[in-house]
Amino acid sequence: MQKAKLARKIDADHQTIVRLSDRVSVGGQDLLIVGGPCSVENSVQMEAVASRLAVSPVQALRGGVFKPRTSPYDFQGLGVEGLEILAAVRDRYGFPVITEVMAISQIETICQYADVLQIGSRNMQNFDLLKAVGQVDKPIVLKRGLAATIEEFVMAAEYILSHGNPNVILCERGIRSFDSYTRNVLDLGAVVALKQITHLPVIADPSHAAGKRELVADLARAAIACRADGIMVECHPVPEESVSDARQALSLDAMAELAESLRAIATAVGRTIPFKAGSLPRLSLV
Repeated sequence: MQKAKLARKIDADHQTIVRLSDRVSVGGQDLLIVGGPCSVENSVQMEAVASRLAVSPVQALRGGVFKPRTSPYDFQGLGVEGLEILAAVRDRYGFPVITEVMAISQIETICQYADVLQIGSRNMQNFDLLKAVGQVDKPIVLKRGLAATIEEFVMAAEYILSHGNPNVILCERGIRSFDSYTRNVLDLGAVVALKQITHLPVIADPSHAAGKRELVADLARAAIACRADGIMVECHPVPEESVSDARQALSLDAMAELAESLRAIATAVGRTIPFKAGSLPRLSLV
């Protein structure tokens, strides 16, 4: 890990805080909770997502508009139309929005609409793309590759950092194993290790790791207990009708309940989840 000159932690207090917007950041005292669908499908869907999550502890929205799919016949995303929907929701509800970039040619357009660019697991070692996003003035969520070692993951971040962009967020999203019961294996050991090795914020994506919605909440809570700086979870107004990753998506109410359930764990590990207007707990008058 000696070659990770920029990503490597210098001392115990060395910690980068990445700002997603004027009000939302990750890497500091507050935990980051990101929710939203795998794919942006239409404006009605995203309005339902944003209006429900706006009165929950969720601080940022995710939504794919350029989709890397195993089959070329599956839904590939709405493209620019999806970006316009994300931007409209962001302007209406104040959420910073995160979406994936798959190619260098998409960067300029996405930067006009989104607050954070995501590099998906399949592109973790697309070095030309990493160099290109290293030259933009936007935070980057870098997802771990399907079978990437921790060192390969950190060195992928080093590519972005070395090209001028200091705002990198690492995302553990599960690695492949021999067991097909879960979609992937959420490597919480990697979360702990990355927090020791690097000063960059580390978040976890239990949705892609589990592949089954009934496993997501407990994995999310475990990630926060392992001192992850946040979570990214897929949710949908009607999960069974999602055009992609339907099996792992939570309902919007389940997403809000999960976010609330993290408060006690956050307190236990010395972190906080900020309250938002509309999500404040009700006070008893008795």
